[in-house]
Amino acid sequence: MVKVLLLECMQEISSFNPVPSDYDKFRVEPGDAMLGQRGLNTAVGGALGVLEAEADVTVVPGYGARSDSAGPLSASGWRRLSSELLAAVDDSAGGIDAAFVSLHGAMAADGELDPEGHLLGEIRRRLGPDKPIVVSLDLHGILTARMIRAVDGLAIYYTYPHRDFADTGARAARVLLRLLRERPRTHIVRVPIPALVRGNELITDTGVYGTFLAACRDLEGSGAAMAAGVMIGNPFTDVPELGSQVVVMTERDPAEAAVAAEMIAASFWSERKRMQARLTPLAEAIAIATATPGTVVFSDAADAPSSGASGDSNLLIRGLRDAGYGRRVLAQIVDAPAAAAAHRAGVGATIAVTLGGSLDRRRFPPMAVSARVQLLSDGRSRLETMGIPLDAGPTAVLTFDNFTVVVLTRSVSLFDRAMYYSNGIDPVDHDLVVVKSPHAEHHMYDAWAARNLVVDVAGSTSANLPTLGHRVCRRPMFPLDADVPFTPRAEIYAAESA
Repeated sequence: MVKVLLLECMQEISSFNPVPSDYDKFRVEPGDAMLGQRGLNTAVGGALGVLEAEADVTVVPGYGARSDSAGPLSASGWRRLSSELLAAVDDSAGGIDAAFVSLHGAMAADGELDPEGHLLGEIRRRLGPDKPIVVSLDLHGILTARMIRAVDGLAIYYTYPHRDFADTGARAARVLLRLLRERPRTHIVRVPIPALVRGNELITDTGVYGTFLAACRDLEGSGAAMAAGVMIGNPFTDVPELGSQVVVMTERDPAEAAVAAEMIAASFWSERKRMQARLTPLAEAIAIATATPGTVVFSDAADAPSSGASGDSNLLIRGLRDAGYGRRVLAQIVDAPAAAAAHRAGVGATIAVTLGGSLDRRRFPPMAVSARVQLLSDGRSRLETMGIPLDAGPTAVLTFDNFTVVVLTRSVSLFDRAMYYSNGIDPVDHDLVVVKSPHAEHHMYDAWAARNLVVDVAGSTSANLPTLGHRVCRRPMFPLDADVPFTPRAEIYAAESA
């Protein structure tokens, strides 16, 4: 029998969100609580499905922690989180043969800009050099040199909007089993690319980014790679190794993998301008919505909680009201004081509150409204794609004029319809729907909406990347700088446990 330690630590942050996150932002699953992910569309769920099907494998659930995206993690939150995870490793390390670690890849904490690198380095130190460590990663992650040096294998998401969470965990688990049983000598090759990208061309089913991932799948399918991917980082996580990169894990000659990775990187670079967001100014977006029959979606990518934003932007609501847009508007906003006022007043009451700017007041001046409390809830739901719980805290549906606004106490991922549905609302019943995300799965909105416009407004996750104010990432960097030079050069890392 071999014993595989199961670990998870996932958070994506925006360095430009002024509100830090803390330990209480995480849903912590110590020990056997991780097994509650069996059958879920998560990396841990996918890994469990593969590992538990093997008669000679015993899964040892160690420690899981998953946070909604947010601002940078506080120093105290990071100390507690990392110490708990590493204590779980210490408790199990003696009898462990390998480790599977589910990560996002775009964490950052006060005092530690590479949390995943720190954790993996400490896990490696505790397990020793001869026990395979394999990670699953979001394609928006930032795979650092420190991370690569600590692991033996990996698997990276292949879809955006993401839907292959479990599949990625399963692929990582299969890599781990192969490393355990065959002990091949492997290398990880990466080619860093000084480019940040956003926009519709990143939708993997339809955009040019999908062609680069298809090339990586071909490498896997041909046997030239055990794993491959193109990571585009999270442009809002301002850390030293931010950027895009091609990553190839191989048991063959690493020089061959380097050539393939460099070719994909060169093709990616040639399309960097195409892979930028097409943004619509607010006034133009409102004019289009006014003239368009059917439902129009305003994508508020600049205030996307799933990318690390605070979720309290009122700029689209304010702009629509000030412009006199008269059709039915549906929106969501994070505003704990407004939600609390609604719960105190009760259903049917009319309350005078401000909406927006409860967290990021500099960007979003509060907006005064007189609203009717239509519905109250506990703010609990489940993501459509993954099935994992959402907890937005006390939540209220407020109506005023032609607006219906779901007011949340805490930010949660809003890239699907879960928080609308769980509060008795169907987006199809409205003429304009605000979605606080750059993209959603096609069937959620684009399959039936007449238009979907990414509106150019301020926010800590704005796709207008040069406006954000990066200070830490390496420069020059496209599109933050002009005339960025690039020649693909592969870096080759030998796996330690081979």
